[in-house]
Amino acid sequence: MRSLRLFRSHEARRSALVALVGLLAALLVLAAVFARLDVFSTPAELRAFLDSFGRATPVAFVLLQAMQVVAAPVPGQVLSFVSGYLFGPLWGTAYSVLGASIGSYAAFWLSRRYGRPYVERIVADDAFEWFETVTAENGLLALFLVFLIPGLPDDVLCFVAGLTDLDLKKMTVAAALGRIPGFFFAALAGSNAAAGDYASAIVIAAALGLAGLVCWVYRERVRAALSRV
Repeated sequence: MRSLRLFRSHEARRSALVALVGLLAALLVLAAVFARLDVFSTPAELRAFLDSFGRATPVAFVLLQAMQVVAAPVPGQVLSFVSGYLFGPLWGTAYSVLGASIGSYAAFWLSRRYGRPYVERIVADDAFEWFETVTAENGLLALFLVFLIPGLPDDVLCFVAGLTDLDLKKMTVAAALGRIPGFFFAALAGSNAAAGDYASAIVIAAALGLAGLVCWVYRERVRAALSRV
């Protein structure tokens, strides 16, 4: 079985990497600015600084999480860790799932609006064909499982799944439900870090990372198993 490629060309992969580097650079700049303001000295001061923005803080995070799905190949769990650090495990999970759901719906809609040529420009043929077959033959269950299993390129799936006849709202719900466990544990790790319980945060984050790594290493077996669902 061929290895599953996500990007159609080196240009598409380079564009994704540029987007990732741009996002990381922006985060570094923000970190530098905040450091100058001494808001990173303690978790309490960071939360106090963000609280000064009032309701705009969670709104800004939700929009950032939504943009991550559509524009940047950054795992959603990374931002969920940040959300848990800022808002706690429950609200952190809620904001992360809400933002990712908005982004997923946008990706579904974009691919359905602009059609197959739009998706084929950025997604490799083998990945496109497999995702399309899995979602077309197995429907919402396969969609849910792809989002549930860590390490799989679920954001790419959003664009491919949008080309199927599945209902947009039902796909968004399936994606949201599949994301909840991973987002919750990432937010829990962030919340523990904010509380100073770094040992627990590291254990949870390491477990998530290991699970994602194992699923990625054995992605062909996961791919074959999902094809038999």
